[in-house]
Amino acid sequence: MYKNKKMPVIVAELSGNHNGSLNRAIELMELAHECGADAVKIQTYTEDSLTLDSDRPEFKLEGGLWGGQTYYELYKKAKTPREWMKPLFNHAKAHGIFLFSSPFSYEDVDCLEEAGCPVYKIASYELNDIGLIDYCASKGKPMVMSTGLATLEEIDRAVDVVRKSGIEDLTLLHCESRYPADPEKFNLNSIPYLKERYQCRSGLSNHAIGDELDIAATALGADMIEKHFTDDKKNGGVDSAFSMEMNDLIKLVKDCKMVAKSLGVKGIHLQEDEYPMRAGRRSIYLVQDLKKGEILSKEHVRSVRPALGLEPYLLNEVLGKKAKFDLKEKTPLKQDDFE
Repeated sequence: MYKNKKMPVIVAELSGNHNGSLNRAIELMELAHECGADAVKIQTYTEDSLTLDSDRPEFKLEGGLWGGQTYYELYKKAKTPREWMKPLFNHAKAHGIFLFSSPFSYEDVDCLEEAGCPVYKIASYELNDIGLIDYCASKGKPMVMSTGLATLEEIDRAVDVVRKSGIEDLTLLHCESRYPADPEKFNLNSIPYLKERYQCRSGLSNHAIGDELDIAATALGADMIEKHFTDDKKNGGVDSAFSMEMNDLIKLVKDCKMVAKSLGVKGIHLQEDEYPMRAGRRSIYLVQDLKKGEILSKEHVRSVRPALGLEPYLLNEVLGKKAKFDLKEKTPLKQDDFE
């Protein structure tokens, strides 16, 4: 997934925007690939692997995009069924699409193993499920973990579990776990912090509208940008309200690529085509004629463009010295012109 990448890996998350249709899921996967996504992600679960079928108050959602439903009702509607896994992964492989998934139970992981899932993603709300993380890590594949809502202690614990299984290919995604997310509540400086603290790749799982935060994350060194995707919000979908559409994804890929290229390398490095441009900088020119033997003063000179004369910082080395020969005004001053 990261092979030869000099910009963030752009991941299009389909989530439940397939609206319960395998054909639509395949179409969205193909569209995301055509729009430039480096990878497509799905979520593998059943309503029973995520919650209980209960009408108790704590199982009811209030407010927001999904208010008025129980967890069970929402997940039943949004799920990407296990029986879709083999068709989806087979189609992705046949069409050169990098597909991976977030499992939510041991059974989901087993299903994904049979389908050939190459990478496992742990969602923010599952970061405290150490058993699930350990089971994913036991498969020996690269892992991605979102860190929304997590304390530093919880992230430490999750990373420790992954490392103890020998997984070196780990990506931690900073995440603001509101839907849609408020840009002002992001703490994007977490991205380089995660990379430094855990010596792994880091990035952003972004539920905000627009690509401004993704561009900022790229500038901060993000290795991965994950965003929800749909073809058209008018087609509905449980996450369509905060999902990218096709033009959004095309723009995201273009903008992140431009920003990544602009970062360059740490330090001061002149580009090859900049050297000729240095001739347009300032240098010391005579603004009065100077006779042989005459002493050079500040009144004789000015620092002007172009840069054919003496570097301005060297002027003091020739002030007060005698001219070796007659010098004409509006000509560049040289250090060798003086005794």
